[in-house]
Amino acid sequence: MTEKESVTENISDAMANPSPAKSMGDPGITPLSPSHAQQNDTDQVPSGPSFVVVVAIDFGTTSSGYAYAFTKEPECIHTMRRWEGGDPGVSNQKTPTTILLTPDRKFHSFGYAARDFYHDLDPTDSKQWLYLEKFKMKLHTTANLSIDTDLLAANGKRVKAIDIFAYALAFFKEQALKELTDQSGSDFDNNDVRWVITVPAIWKMPAKQFMREAAYKSGLVARDNPDQLIIALEPEAASIYCRKLRLHQMVDIGSRTSQNGFSPADNVGAGMTQGDRYVVVDCGGGTVDLTVHQIRLPEGHLKELYKASGGPYGSIGIDYEFEKLLCKIFGQDFIDQFKIKRPAAWVDLMIAFESRKRAAAPDRTNPLNINLPFSFIDYYKKFRGHSVEHALRKSNVDFVKWSSQGMLRMNPDAMNALFKPTIDHIIQHLTELFEKPEVCQIKFLFLVGGFAESPLLQQAVQNMLQGRSRIIIPHDVGLTILKGAVLFGLDPGVIKVRRAPLTYGVGVLNRFVEGKHPPEKMLVKDGTRWCTDVFDSFIVADQSVALGETVKRSYTPAKPSQQVIVIHVYCSEREKVGFISEPGVRKCGTLRLDVSGTESAAPRREIQTLMQFGDTEIRAMAVDVATSLTVKASIDFLSH
Repeated sequence: MTEKESVTENISDAMANPSPAKSMGDPGITPLSPSHAQQNDTDQVPSGPSFVVVVAIDFGTTSSGYAYAFTKEPECIHTMRRWEGGDPGVSNQKTPTTILLTPDRKFHSFGYAARDFYHDLDPTDSKQWLYLEKFKMKLHTTANLSIDTDLLAANGKRVKAIDIFAYALAFFKEQALKELTDQSGSDFDNNDVRWVITVPAIWKMPAKQFMREAAYKSGLVARDNPDQLIIALEPEAASIYCRKLRLHQMVDIGSRTSQNGFSPADNVGAGMTQGDRYVVVDCGGGTVDLTVHQIRLPEGHLKELYKASGGPYGSIGIDYEFEKLLCKIFGQDFIDQFKIKRPAAWVDLMIAFESRKRAAAPDRTNPLNINLPFSFIDYYKKFRGHSVEHALRKSNVDFVKWSSQGMLRMNPDAMNALFKPTIDHIIQHLTELFEKPEVCQIKFLFLVGGFAESPLLQQAVQNMLQGRSRIIIPHDVGLTILKGAVLFGLDPGVIKVRRAPLTYGVGVLNRFVEGKHPPEKMLVKDGTRWCTDVFDSFIVADQSVALGETVKRSYTPAKPSQQVIVIHVYCSEREKVGFISEPGVRKCGTLRLDVSGTESAAPRREIQTLMQFGDTEIRAMAVDVATSLTVKASIDFLSH
């Protein structure tokens, strides 16, 4: 069924889901012919559609935004216009990832506008409206993600996740095109835009494919033009931006002086030399993502040294701790009830907490005051029959007091305790990463993402590293990923080598070998003894894969009349896999080869399949060897 050898080569344009790297003057792609000459990297043969502008959308857990650059002036990155309705103590270059649907489930508003409108609704009305926030994490936490996955709105009603993501992307498309139209003075055509959407590097393939499906549904790009959309990995984007940083654009937190917080360290930006290794820690709202890169000069291409790692340790973990604290003081039953009965007031309380959360610092001595909404105090009295003040007195939470101005007064230690579980996770992860043999001699550690602004996190990272690497924080740390994603869209070929996050392969039949194969796997067919369930690996976890590198396999239809070949793809975290039935090996996708219309008189049809694993998404293409006709190939990770 399967050829054992796998060949590495550049492939033709005939891809089911073409690599986006082509249009940016990447190595010329050789046609599929018997002579597979690999072209030299220096032959710059740009092909494919040309875009006038690259627009990147950073769809974050807590906040989102977009940025763009025209291909004529790639150095000049524009971040979107300022949003109306910011929060005190929070810079509003990005807008909150919140969305509001009308009672009949139509899109109403996004961001600050959604939040403010929802907040101003009468409590009886607000129960009918569907308000969602922090919903991106659902794509990371759902084990069997599908097109039908649900999200829960604030009022407890369920909505389809794909609709919410599509509404959000359609909103950004409209905003960005409006801004581009105003800039250029004439209607800006969506076909002139290359779109980039950022996702965490630790996301599995189904979540990435889900984002792509949402983009098709939103009208961002058409399904028959997949090239127009690139999925970028957040820490990779940050890495691309960080390696270009100049001195005045960053802070080296190891060499801060006490007078003004900054010292003129002269050699940071210029300090990147050939072969330097660095770690990017992307600390967002939902996830923390770590990538390890090595720079290859003179072009400044990047090579990934260790597979992306991380976990759901973003700053919303602190919000959950705060919620747990409130449950401890006021009772879980009350908090659950309050969230459903007064959803807008709950949102208010979390906004008040957010701005105090940003004021937490290691050396802080004065307490942090959190405003309790009037309806919280009022509803609590109705619910329990005694006051909030009484609840605080009788709870055994020492660090939180009641102040007569109607505020929760939190001792700094209490606030720091809310950060502790999340920061401990990050530090533990970093410690483990730095113990890996591939992660040695790390010159810089870049802290990026909104959570990177936290002095508590910065101090913890400093204490853990003990001066082994220089810790660098870009000035516009919350926009690092956005700007890097624009740069990635302008030149997707900049990351030349990645590491495979998982082992991928298929189940095949091999000749049964006595003593090597387990007897229960034996199958006798036409007098020949076969071993079933053998795992044929395409690629192994943490294996280096070059951009454009392909894995080649040949498949034969079981019957000459067969129209479609469907092959189950399996994956595992482990590097060594013998059989698809082993523990830890799971079916994760299907490879579908549509062989209709390529029939020939050849006695045995051979369909040669090429798969690419070196990009941010896995791609497949295929050709019928006898007729050289292209076979429509696709890999689907969502419909299981």
